[in-house]
Amino acid sequence: MTPHLATEARQRGIPGATAVHHVAYTVPDLDQAVAFFTEVIGAELVYTQGPVQDGEGDWMTRKLGVAAEASAQVAMLRLGPVTNLELFEYTAPDQRRHMPRNSDWGGHHLAIHVTDVDAAVAYLRTQPGVRVLGEPETITEGPIAGDRWVYFVTPWGMQMELIHLPAGMPYEQQTPARLYLPEQPWSNREGAR
Repeated sequence: MTPHLATEARQRGIPGATAVHHVAYTVPDLDQAVAFFTEVIGAELVYTQGPVQDGEGDWMTRKLGVAAEASAQVAMLRLGPVTNLELFEYTAPDQRRHMPRNSDWGGHHLAIHVTDVDAAVAYLRTQPGVRVLGEPETITEGPIAGDRWVYFVTPWGMQMELIHLPAGMPYEQQTPARLYLPEQPWSNREGAR
């Protein structure tokens, strides 16, 4: 094997990758979702954009994998010090209008680390349209024993999770790898770079 090929064979991952820049979700009503994430969750709206569309060509298909006739309104939000959240509201002739369950292909949820799951649940139960799925659970065995969590559903049906992972998780005894765990409640405007 030539030295160049040997170096390529050893590389793992995307060259130059530094972080996850954002996660994105398509929502049925962008205004409703922005209001929920800013007023209930505590995100900061950074910008809106749109409509994003190409009325004459196939740019939407080639670049975004949607119908050529689709158009989208977009909002970018900041959730704490390290997470950017992009929201899309699409109109498209072939649009499916149901939320996948976690067990469905493409199923998803967004987990928010909190300092006190029970206090966060009490707050969410006062928010119109939010549905908390049962009571918080604490995992008692395995690599994340001590994890306290509960799922909740937004007014439009998006699944989310509240989670608290204390320091010193059992998995840390088996590997030097560590999960990112924020230590302080977020403030979107302080040190946001």
